[in-house]
Amino acid sequence: MKRKTSPVQFVVLSFLLVIITGAILLTLPVASKSGQFTDPVTALFTSTSATCVTGLVVVDTFDNWSLFGQFVILLLIQIGGLSYMTIATFFLIFSGKRVTLKDRLILKEGLNAYKLSGIVLFAKAIFFVVATFEGLGALALTLRFLKQMAFLDALWKGIFQSVSAFCNAGFDITGGFRSFTPFVNDLTVNITVITLIIFGGIGFFVLFEIITKTFTYYKTGERKKLSLHTKIVLKATAILIVVGALLILVFEWNNPETLGALTLRGKILSAFFQSVTPRTAGFNTLNIGALRQTTLVELIFLMFVGGSPGGTAGGVKTTTFVVFLFLIFSAYSERTPVVISGRTIKLEILRKAVFIISIAFFIIFISTTLILIAQGEQFSFLQVLFEVTSAFGTVGLTTGITPHLSDFSRIIIVATMFIGRVGPLSFVLSLTSRRKKVRPEFPEEDIAVG
Repeated sequence: MKRKTSPVQFVVLSFLLVIITGAILLTLPVASKSGQFTDPVTALFTSTSATCVTGLVVVDTFDNWSLFGQFVILLLIQIGGLSYMTIATFFLIFSGKRVTLKDRLILKEGLNAYKLSGIVLFAKAIFFVVATFEGLGALALTLRFLKQMAFLDALWKGIFQSVSAFCNAGFDITGGFRSFTPFVNDLTVNITVITLIIFGGIGFFVLFEIITKTFTYYKTGERKKLSLHTKIVLKATAILIVVGALLILVFEWNNPETLGALTLRGKILSAFFQSVTPRTAGFNTLNIGALRQTTLVELIFLMFVGGSPGGTAGGVKTTTFVVFLFLIFSAYSERTPVVISGRTIKLEILRKAVFIISIAFFIIFISTTLILIAQGEQFSFLQVLFEVTSAFGTVGLTTGITPHLSDFSRIIIVATMFIGRVGPLSFVLSLTSRRKKVRPEFPEEDIAVG
């Protein structure tokens, strides 16, 4: 009997297919500025980083890749940010074809949606939101870049950086591995990129709900409460950004290689930029390799948490982390069930949160250990942990060690990026075919823990 591919497996396989296709295209001479073939590991690493909207690179995107190569990377970023099935659904709708139940199930999985009803309308709204934000971002950045370069160059850089920022990809075409460091004091670039990162990372559900309920209010005057999901996302995002920025200001205020040499405006802009970008865009206006260890630890935490479900961000997600925290508080106070804002959290959600965070810790631990073994004493533990967490969280920040990794270490990072993008839970489920089994009830018995 032929085994059917589950929606989860289809999503994982589609990402894998896009990565392989991108890697093949990037190996071609036309993709590099040198006009020569690119080695397969570099092409695979770049394709995976772009499709998984990470931003880690072993060669500079602008200096190494031709216009064709940059276009392939941009296409991979857009496909990876929205998911293959979301784009496929758009073409089905555009061509007037029927979206089947199987298509809807796969779309639901690809968007990490928590309900099936209205999924096609949701997909339509996503394209409108994405086109609006990326278009406005491209316009703002193009107008800014026109002060320094010709129109076509400014337009291409504006489009590329806007798509990369909204998809939380972290790829830039500034050149010289500089990211946005030349614009550390630039208000237009900082505000535009920060806005794109935040709205791309809070999740399409949240954007959709805010837009629809705002529209309803202006049309009917009726105020509708936001869902618990949206409340958690907005509060967690605001807290992480503000607290993260304040800590960066405290840790780096007198560091001559980072904030110390900047004006007050530059310090504030940089602190907020570096608080936003680890969740999970990967751009930087400061030299990450020059940050103090306390700041690197803070960024590791922000990268681990990541953005929110149903968007372009990675990490374990804000909602997962908040549920996990409330579970800990509930266990400490010996209260059941777990309640957030007057709503009881389902046991299934609690189990998923524990599973996702546990698997994330395990993957980061294994990847870090393997790279430390492969590289010997070349890099410190903190540098490798930072790199691996950046890969898992699909962030793209690096202390500068990425180009110096061995082929084995690069493959480890590739695998970590892939798992981080499809999600630990989806990745594990894609390897197994779980079937619910009726289990007998057994008597309870105490064991000593802790």
